[in-house]
Amino acid sequence: MGIFDKLKNVFKNETPEPVTQTQEKMDKGLEKTRKTFGQMMNELMANFRKVDEDFFEDLEETLITADVGFETAMRITEELRQEVKLKNAKKSEEVQNVIVEKLVSIYEENGLEEHNEINLQSEGLSIILFVGVNGVGKTTSIGKLANQYREEGKKVLLAAADTFRAGAIDQLIVWGDRAQVDVVYGQAGGDPASVVFDAVKRAKEEDADVLLVDTAGRLQNKDHLMKELEKIKRIIQREVPDAPHEVLLVVDATTGQNAMVQAKQFKETTDVTGLVLTKLDGTAKGGMVLAIRNELKLPVKLVGLGEGINDLQPFEPSEFVYGLFKELIVETE
Repeated sequence: MGIFDKLKNVFKNETPEPVTQTQEKMDKGLEKTRKTFGQMMNELMANFRKVDEDFFEDLEETLITADVGFETAMRITEELRQEVKLKNAKKSEEVQNVIVEKLVSIYEENGLEEHNEINLQSEGLSIILFVGVNGVGKTTSIGKLANQYREEGKKVLLAAADTFRAGAIDQLIVWGDRAQVDVVYGQAGGDPASVVFDAVKRAKEEDADVLLVDTAGRLQNKDHLMKELEKIKRIIQREVPDAPHEVLLVVDATTGQNAMVQAKQFKETTDVTGLVLTKLDGTAKGGMVLAIRNELKLPVKLVGLGEGINDLQPFEPSEFVYGLFKELIVETE
């Protein structure tokens, strides 16, 4: 069953599938975004008279305001022009359902080749680099993921390679203590590649399963950042040729389109393989996931749905779309 069919079944009050704890968290985390989407759609449809050019202009503006991104809004509006004619949708309820169906189908289509699971190696050491600007929750996400892997029985090490930001090393050490995993670190202001070298060496000596590497996020000096990350990668690949196995960009969901800008800039700077979306539960800007999917072709791998140490969740696309749109389907005669 497709997501849109599942959405329609919810409206019809058909027997729902059992809800898992992860689904509940995602559903609750998307509450603010869902309400915002609903309000915007209600306002759009309150002024609905007929499907004309004014309507499509209003729709485009509504979607951009909902943080689905300029390109995504343009594409959806253009495709809806054709879809509404094809389905002969004239009533506001019919048009609204076509809009939701189109949003869902574009989201699913862009994720056909997508891998949302973290690329952990079945044997040997898995190395994951974390990048992102200050204040987005990068170090916190590393600590939470380290705790999860440790609870799963994996041997985990952390590398404090953000030697630039004051307090970054201490912050990671605190999270290492919470997660009960060791942290490899050097002097503040020191060479981050040297820290990574020591961490990889220790991880191999101790037969660690996972090494999580915190890095600096100085976007104001992209050239320096790029050289630093390339040096770190060279050090890693000298010891583990197929690593790093993931380069995860951490972005703050509450910043909406600013997160999109950061994602574009980091994608230009380094080979980002996926996103960690923090503070999704505290924002009405969850529509940005559609923009990231459509415009950057980057998979979301993890989402932050709370402050607790266990509130970093694997990203499930179907649960996200279901949680985002489930209240937008309306009854048609």
